[in-house]
Amino acid sequence: MTKEELMRKAIELSVQNVAEGGGPFGAVIAKNGEIIAMGVNRVTPDCDPTAHAEVSAIRTAAKILGTFDLSGCEIYTSCEPCPMCLGAIYWAHLDRMYYGNSKKDAADIGFDDAFIYEELDLKPADRKLKSEVLLPEEAIKAFRDWENKTDKVEY
Repeated sequence: MTKEELMRKAIELSVQNVAEGGGPFGAVIAKNGEIIAMGVNRVTPDCDPTAHAEVSAIRTAAKILGTFDLSGCEIYTSCEPCPMCLGAIYWAHLDRMYYGNSKKDAADIGFDDAFIYEELDLKPADRKLKSEVLLPEEAIKAFRDWENKTDKVEY
């Protein structure tokens, strides 16, 4: 399939998902022009704030390919990803991303993620989500164990 055909599939998924009660987002992961996985936004139907189209497609592709490293694959998404999805795309090592609508387009219909980007630039103490460091002396054990583990699978 061409890039345009793959993007049209992501767009088709987003339109269909709205008709079925989900959010207006769809994503396709492809390798060498062939669809590996698809995902749609299922936040409200599944009561899952992480069930975004891109994350869903990444989870499915990883299961199908049997790896967390999706190098060699591309993602086609109906909208510029939110911060969570963009992070997932980087963590999945996808080679390239194509998107249709912009984050401004999303903000114009009520999906505005600007506050998250703004929050990330602040010191933790200045963010709206209050947080504090708790038991770091105990938490560090897992990191030390990981650092010393000889048979770990790095990611």
